[in-house]
Amino acid sequence: MDPLTHLLDGPRARRAFALRVVMAPNWSINVQDRAPLTVIAMMSGNAWLEAGNERFELRQGDVAIVRGPDPYTVSDDPSRIPDVLIHPGQRCTSPSGRDLQTSMNHGIRTWGNASAGQTTMLIGTYETDAEIGAAVTTALPRIAVVPAGHVSPSLLGFLEGEITSDAPGQGSAIDRLLDVLLVHSIRAWAALHPDTARGWLAGGTDPLIARALEFFHEFPAEAWNLESLAQRLNVSRATLAGRFRAGVGEPPMTYLTNWRMLLASELLADPRLTTTQIAARVGYGSPFALSTAFKRRFGVSPTGYRERTYLAHAAASGPPRHGGNQPRAMEADRAVP
Repeated sequence: MDPLTHLLDGPRARRAFALRVVMAPNWSINVQDRAPLTVIAMMSGNAWLEAGNERFELRQGDVAIVRGPDPYTVSDDPSRIPDVLIHPGQRCTSPSGRDLQTSMNHGIRTWGNASAGQTTMLIGTYETDAEIGAAVTTALPRIAVVPAGHVSPSLLGFLEGEITSDAPGQGSAIDRLLDVLLVHSIRAWAALHPDTARGWLAGGTDPLIARALEFFHEFPAEAWNLESLAQRLNVSRATLAGRFRAGVGEPPMTYLTNWRMLLASELLADPRLTTTQIAARVGYGSPFALSTAFKRRFGVSPTGYRERTYLAHAAASGPPRHGGNQPRAMEADRAVP
């Protein structure tokens, strides 16, 4: 299973924050929401996107993928001082702290400084790590821009229609369309940047590495080592190790460990699974072995990570629907360090 397939089959957008933004000159928005991933599609006009020392001009039809959690700015002029701040939970204020939500609301999921402006963008935000495949985001640069023509305008049109609709089931439709837009955008970006893609995106250009990645993604619980993987691929260990490191940037077993940890972090978002079940799915003989590896990778135990993810998702989704009780799997994990 390749990472993009995993993205669609596993954790994905759940009531993702999606908005149609309409702006008229002059404007600058500083986004400090700490979201792990945001997709920006330019429907009309143009805008400047800045993060750190990187700056990109976005034109009609372009799609940008922004990897968080660090702040970034979207504006009509890169020299303009931001006049809108977006905080965690998608709360928007002026730099002085004045709430702008009501004054910039222009209908169903439509927001901006004007009801009809020159620049229109679709914003889709994955607000917690549990919503987005970590293996996907780690392979992307801070900002990945896909020029117009490489993502179907029909897909963007469908998404815009759902965002501005209040029809039954449109929340789920938005989530699925956002996932599809993300996959199409990543595919297009990787095809346009074969020399700068990294991780599994880069490895996919070598058939040997692609096959190794397929084994890892499809069978993460198998007791892989360099020798067994080389035998399955009918190559020497030296050939496998050299080509894998050259293509992916790290040794095969290091990649596998990281993949297992990322997969475990995503499975922890499912409250029905205990750490014992998760350990078995990702190739660890016990929850304690998983916990040791997980702490080394994330600095926190699986139980602590699950609680943190649960609280973050609850904060992004509003008040708990059922009195705020924690899932039973979280209670069952209490004995795991």
